Amino acid sequence: MQVTELGVSDLFEHGRTVHPEARVVHYDGTATSSCTFAELADQAARLAGALDDLGVFRDDVVATLCWNVPAHLAAYFAVPSMGAVLHTLNLRLSDDQLVYIINHAADRVVLVNGDLVPQLARLLPCCPSVQDVIVVGEPEGDLPGSVTVHDYDELLSSAEPVTQWPTIPERSAAVLCYTTGTTGDPKGVAYSHRSIHLHTLGISTGNAFAFNDSDRVLPIVPMFHANAWGWPYAAWLNGSDLVLPDRYLQPPHLAQLISEERVTAAAAVPTLWSALDDYGAKHGVDFTSLRLAVSGGSALSAALTESLAARHGVRLTQGWGMTETSPLLTFSRPPAGSGSEHEVTYRTRTGRIVPGVRARIVDDEGTELPWDGATAGEVELRGATITGAYFRTDPEAGVDKFRDGWLRTGDLGVIHPAGWVELKDRLKDGIKSGGEWISSIELENAVATHPAVSEAVVVGVPDARWEERPLVCVKLRDGATVTSEELRTHLEGRVAKWWLPERWAFVTDIPKTSVGKLDKKRVRADYDAGLVQVVQPSRATGRQ
Repeated sequence: MQVTELGVSDLFEHGRTVHPEARVVHYDGTATSSCTFAELADQAARLAGALDDLGVFRDDVVATLCWNVPAHLAAYFAVPSMGAVLHTLNLRLSDDQLVYIINHAADRVVLVNGDLVPQLARLLPCCPSVQDVIVVGEPEGDLPGSVTVHDYDELLSSAEPVTQWPTIPERSAAVLCYTTGTTGDPKGVAYSHRSIHLHTLGISTGNAFAFNDSDRVLPIVPMFHANAWGWPYAAWLNGSDLVLPDRYLQPPHLAQLISEERVTAAAAVPTLWSALDDYGAKHGVDFTSLRLAVSGGSALSAALTESLAARHGVRLTQGWGMTETSPLLTFSRPPAGSGSEHEVTYRTRTGRIVPGVRARIVDDEGTELPWDGATAGEVELRGATITGAYFRTDPEAGVDKFRDGWLRTGDLGVIHPAGWVELKDRLKDGIKSGGEWISSIELENAVATHPAVSEAVVVGVPDARWEERPLVCVKLRDGATVTSEELRTHLEGRVAKWWLPERWAFVTDIPKTSVGKLDKKRVRADYDAGLVQVVQPSRATGRQ
């Protein structure tokens, strides 16, 4: 057989030549505009030509500080295809974290949306590797004189488009993403051309997202977060229209986009799906165009799944992935013949392993455990889309993340027959009470089934008798009232009796990380600092 290098440029050229009339739709907060794949492809080719004129060479790092906009999509293809490395900066990280990441990656050029110029301006005095900044749209501020500033449209208009992409070794770095750094400094993961190519094919299969040229795909998940879960590449490859929401991720904007643009596939974190569920019910929004609604980033509750189905006819599923895994690992499409009575169980389970991914569970000594749906251990992974090391990091520093060629996820879970993974908790978030595990995720999901509850987060806190016990922080729905006694009664029969919490707190907001996950580290810190007002049900007596 012929031997060819698998690359991002192959994905790009296929979408450009086979689906030239598919469209990229951009929402600016009030209205939409669009261009064809062919027109976006010309923009990408000119961006590559412009970067070449700026002296960007193979393996140089080009960063983006951008929302979900067409210029960001152009960079997704232009930068890796020319042999440079695309580095998507998470604009929700702190300034200190962003400075660390830019310097660690040695970013040479930054592409930035105009409204984010003030944020970038704060960082650049501490980032000597950055030489050029390309501004998309009108800049809302000035940049320091240490960099050369270019207008995106003017730069592209004067550039010659690249007409022949270089042959890049498929194991070369194509895209650089960093973990959110909730423990220690953020760590870089360099996706190779090969891993992106294979990941795109894997998530395009029928057992995953199955995009095709009749789809209209809305990646609500930011393009700076793990390649927007791979959706831009997969949509482009399969000729699906891409609907880009820019910075407008609030329910009124997203609901308008879904209903007016007849979006068929959308991906977001559970908190956004919950907000869309409530907003859609209050305003009579039509979500019937959605054939695929995917939740990710944190566990999906049965309550949210059932509510979206009952109110809007939306069958919410979930995918599980990590920055280290390109990212998709599992998807929760119910299997054939599962029956409607089991549908919610499958949709809220972590998901079935997607093609190209191998998974196992092991005990503390690394011994592999059976796929019986009951024996719990740490989930470990390997495959062509799984990282084998962190970028520019001493291998010894990350030794605890790898075991015999397998990536250790830090997740406690079981694997059911036929490859269904069910995560029970993060190992660091599991609550060890009297020597037995309590799953914070299962408790959160059970609490969330109460109609008065908008969101809930569960963490383990010290207990003199049992070592640890659960603390439940609850955010109520607007206008709702409920007591801790009523919530505890609601849990009876839903979880084991000895799981029933004695400590509750009612809060106005639940802290989230930069990628929308529940920030349990902050909740624990607030509790330790005495900032959480704890109430105890009158009949709660501790572990039974």
